[in-house]
Amino acid sequence: MSQQENLASIRKVQEYLITHLNERITLQSLAKVSGYSPYHCAHLFKASLGMGPLTYLRKLRLTQAALRIRDHQDPIVTIALDFQFDSHEGFTRAFSKQFGISPKAYRDHSPPISHFHPFLLPKEPKGDSTMKTTQFVFTQIIERPARKAIICRGLKAKDYFEYCEEVSCDVWGILSSIKEALNEPMGMWLPQSLIKPKTSLYVQGVEVPLNYNKPLPEGFEMIDLEPCLYLFFQGEPYDDDDFQKAIGQVWDAIDDYQPETFGYKFAPDKGPRIQLEPRGERGYIEARCVVKL
Repeated sequence: MSQQENLASIRKVQEYLITHLNERITLQSLAKVSGYSPYHCAHLFKASLGMGPLTYLRKLRLTQAALRIRDHQDPIVTIALDFQFDSHEGFTRAFSKQFGISPKAYRDHSPPISHFHPFLLPKEPKGDSTMKTTQFVFTQIIERPARKAIICRGLKAKDYFEYCEEVSCDVWGILSSIKEALNEPMGMWLPQSLIKPKTSLYVQGVEVPLNYNKPLPEGFEMIDLEPCLYLFFQGEPYDDDDFQKAIGQVWDAIDDYQPETFGYKFAPDKGPRIQLEPRGERGYIEARCVVKL
């Protein structure tokens, strides 16, 4: 099979793991999904993603278990059994090894930890993209109160791809674990007033309430954000393989947009320009600060 077909096969395995976390899974069952032998399936998976499928599965299960522990009061042993761990002790050992904290301590204090945030490989190739050249972009004004943001800075990064080359891939997972977050993690282009010397324009972060006072993970810091109005732009849903084109179409729409027509103007000094995680099922979402005329 071609390299693209191999990757598409491993993508099927990824999807199977995500949707069957609470079931018993073996290399033999994954082999059936992939269409390869158990050995070849495991070999391709590790070559593509840097870890074997069962390690990948354990990380997924422990991250979902951490969310259950953080947000619900189910007994820890029940959560352990739900995610196919044989015992409370075995679950506690695995949890502590992955996150550096016991399940009980995590429930009691819920500090930021590094959730496993997997990247899905491309789907089976479909030839030329059928994505429409013209897309609707929806807009909405949303008010943000005074708040703080927990961020991790890069060095010179001006966009997502440069940031990923400079900073650990664990950043998004840590941000996703913060229970008190006001919204989902986001990429941020900081205004000049929030950029420290010799640090990046682009960062990743999450907004938290003004009274957030938990210890920050190493390499992270807290910044203050003023109240502001955001003009959100949201593109149409798209196939995940077309994410770069989808982002480009929203950017073109933003460049052409004239907020003065509706009584506003862009105000990049009022707060970060933000982008949410590109997810095809909801369309690409980006927001810019504005002020009323």
